[in-house]
Amino acid sequence: MAKVILTREVTGLGSAGDVVTVKDGYARNYLLPRKFATLWTKGAEKQIEVMRRATRARELASVEDALAAQETLRAATVEVPAKAGSGGRLFGTVTTDDIAAAVKAGTGFDIDKRKIELAERIKTTGDYTVTVRLHESVVAPIAIRVVAAQ
Repeated sequence: MAKVILTREVTGLGSAGDVVTVKDGYARNYLLPRKFATLWTKGAEKQIEVMRRATRARELASVEDALAAQETLRAATVEVPAKAGSGGRLFGTVTTDDIAAAVKAGTGFDIDKRKIELAERIKTTGDYTVTVRLHESVVAPIAIRVVAAQ
């Protein structure tokens, strides 16, 4: 087992600054190469504390922003254009990157594609609901309408 310090939020594992114990392969093959974590050392305690202080300072302002964004996103329906064939079947799938771009174009909110959670793969045109984790404690549902691109 490897002890690592998370450098950013990892869904289901923790947020930036958390010290977690994970399997060696998960740390070596996923977390460390993607810079989601660094190996824990005794000297890293100072680094953890600095990250926690910075996170707390940002968190106070971001909760109010997240709640305001949540209300706006709940009320909006975002159109996502995608190449489709006959019968509404898509050539490929709608990705979180496509949804983030459509949300930015439709509402003006810049959402990180890694915070968007799809319950299922979107392969046809129609209406769907996806969730966005705006903050640790704020989750917003977004209604999206996948339409055939012209």
